[in-house]
Amino acid sequence: MPVRGNVTAGAPALLALALLATGCADGRDDAASTPPASPSAAAPHGYVEGAQEKAEQQSRLLLNDPRTGDTRVLDLITGEAHEVSRTPGTSALTTDGRFGYLHGADGTRVLDTGAWTVDHGDHVHYYRAAIRDVGRLSDGSGAPGDPDGTGTRVRGDAAVTVVTHGDGRAEIHRRADLEAGDLGTPRPLPGTHASAVVPYAEHLLTLTDDTKGTPKAAVYDREGERVPAPDAVCEEPRGDAVTRRGVVLGCADGALLIRAEGGTFTAEKIPYGTRVPEAERATDFRHRAGSDTLTAPAGDRAVWVLDVTERTWTRVETGPAVTANTAGEGSPLLVLRTDGTLHGYDIATGERVARTKPLLKDVPGTGPDATAPRPVIEVDRSRAYLNDPAGERVHEIDYNDGLRVARTFDLGIEPALMAETGR
Repeated sequence: MPVRGNVTAGAPALLALALLATGCADGRDDAASTPPASPSAAAPHGYVEGAQEKAEQQSRLLLNDPRTGDTRVLDLITGEAHEVSRTPGTSALTTDGRFGYLHGADGTRVLDTGAWTVDHGDHVHYYRAAIRDVGRLSDGSGAPGDPDGTGTRVRGDAAVTVVTHGDGRAEIHRRADLEAGDLGTPRPLPGTHASAVVPYAEHLLTLTDDTKGTPKAAVYDREGERVPAPDAVCEEPRGDAVTRRGVVLGCADGALLIRAEGGTFTAEKIPYGTRVPEAERATDFRHRAGSDTLTAPAGDRAVWVLDVTERTWTRVETGPAVTANTAGEGSPLLVLRTDGTLHGYDIATGERVARTKPLLKDVPGTGPDATAPRPVIEVDRSRAYLNDPAGERVHEIDYNDGLRVARTFDLGIEPALMAETGR
């Protein structure tokens, strides 16, 4: 049910500007209160049954407290926090832009957050619909140590969702089934895989370890048949990201970029250029959806920035860093420090350009609380979002205005895990 969250800001004018910036025209939750119009005999371009098309991105935050299982979907357009069924024991939370995946020891819960974007290249469609549970994926033979936390990695695009288990097995789900509220019957993908299977360019990209040697690039069509792949290897793979320039896979010596060009897949290494200790490798990439600039921790006192367009790595010395992200395209690198302050850095120079007062009194995942999930920074084109578990709130940051706190959402739960959808 919708629960109206408390929203605070420095002044009423700031709140009004923040609401306008996020495209809030009338304050209604259209997905919950207004049924979609019936299609005409000739449905208009972009029509999706059961959803409403909107002029602006319909951003939502999926939030979970692993201790109590309390789960919310925070609508950033209306400011309402929708309560959904509890999911205790969640170890990691990931998303493909619409569906949230709450990973746990007894499987992965799939939640349709009811907000997504369809990018056709020359134009974009934004949709909102009802929030609903889809089901629970089996945990397979999960193994600890991967970025998703349980050994099960889920990646999806507009047509398929692929679940890669910790033992290397992978299964393909039809996206249409998930959109209809059902997991459907998955098809197995042949072979075993050393990395997550990533849908890209109407194919499936992965690193296969069938030869029991160094993982090599492999490409499948959506039916699971192998197709020609570039002759490329990736030692000790961990971490991946989809960008407009291709799929980035983290390797021991840097990154492997796989692209589709004229129906042919090519691969290119983006090396660090220097020896990097294992503890300082980039393994957990974060970025704004649609951006070609990735961030990843470089140990505990620096952050890697990978410019996929320029094929360059930049190491920014930040001091004690907890989490980081950036919108790219000239935007600052955002870094949460262990003292709860948020800092902005010029990526080109490495200089700090802004900082806030402490936003988090207690920072999970640091000090004696080192095993707790660390906060995350989610970034869209104008705002960033930082979860504050101890404060039971989420901060909305205008990163183009000196890291100004535009809104604070008081939730009544400890949002230890957070992911943005609607992208």
